[in-house]
Amino acid sequence: MIYKTTPKMITIFGTRPEAIKMAPLILKAKEGLPFDVRICVTGQHNEMLDQVLDFFRIKPDYDINIMKHNQSLFDITTDILKGLEKVLLTEKPDLVMVQGDATSAFVGALAAFYMKIPIAHIEAGLRSFNKHAPFPEEINRVLVSHIADYHFAPTARAKENLLNEGIKEDRVYVVGNTVIDALYLTLDMIKNEEDRFSNDFDYLDPEKHLLLVTCHRRESFGEPFRNICLALKEIAEDNNVEIVYPVHLNPNVREPVFEILNGRPNIHLIHPLDYPHLVWLMKKSYLILTDSGGIQEEAPSLGKPVLVMREVTERIEGVEAGTCKVIGTSREKIVEETLRLLTDDEEYSRMARAINPYGDGKSSDRILNIIKGVLY
Repeated sequence: MIYKTTPKMITIFGTRPEAIKMAPLILKAKEGLPFDVRICVTGQHNEMLDQVLDFFRIKPDYDINIMKHNQSLFDITTDILKGLEKVLLTEKPDLVMVQGDATSAFVGALAAFYMKIPIAHIEAGLRSFNKHAPFPEEINRVLVSHIADYHFAPTARAKENLLNEGIKEDRVYVVGNTVIDALYLTLDMIKNEEDRFSNDFDYLDPEKHLLLVTCHRRESFGEPFRNICLALKEIAEDNNVEIVYPVHLNPNVREPVFEILNGRPNIHLIHPLDYPHLVWLMKKSYLILTDSGGIQEEAPSLGKPVLVMREVTERIEGVEAGTCKVIGTSREKIVEETLRLLTDDEEYSRMARAINPYGDGKSSDRILNIIKGVLY
């Protein structure tokens, strides 16, 4: 396909993880590559999304701003779809780029399909093979795969998943994960600010092991969240640790967390962190307990073992490499596996030294070079 004018590419995203993984792509594309890059954010997250955009100095061209209190998946889906209709009619892009598995990615791809615009899917091919875990992300990414025209898979396994679903091999590219690009970029940007970050966390005891916790997924709402909180309470009571838990703004997360964990002297329930503070805290942590997909990919590059508080993970490469271990949401299992890493130096070292399978920090360059070949 040959253009007489510079081809226009629009990125659509709406959550903090999407913004982190899109940021290095956007910045690279604006460095002088022959694209007219437009940025549309949906506002599926709001405050947490803005933190990432501000840090990377990315200014959206469009903000649909759908965020409202305790919004449902029905609200998110319909509001984004109607908002994107106006944006795509105005811009008439040559390519729409979506990332990952948030509802913003699925609806962004659907809107582009309705207007017969080619779609590129970043981080394509991840699968848990359980449509309810993670929910709704597993079905979101499956649907995007069967709408998209170009598939940028982070690993060979992700490519294999796509081929097994009938996606044509000449449209699938293994490029690594852009989150590693974002991580390395952030480490470089904050390398001279050690004093500032240390002061922001001056309440932490350096003589204790620092455990970072992030947990927010919908499939954990209810009893699983209570189990997780009770496990953290037990770990804090009996061990020489400091637990830092940036608590998601969703009330389904905040209510059990503050009910069970608030007031414990070595459990710090804090506001959601901006990305540079999160990266700094990951770097300083002894180990990480999470249900986040991105952290499963990032932490191994920092040499930090990850315990995944989910029943299944679509990021099986990390489990096979030994960087992560899936431990579920049972109180007993979370306590058992955390104590193992706190007391077994050999097991800790094995996980900390495992090689990260998710990339080398050059994924954005690969993706943009491929897109350049497609559009020119």
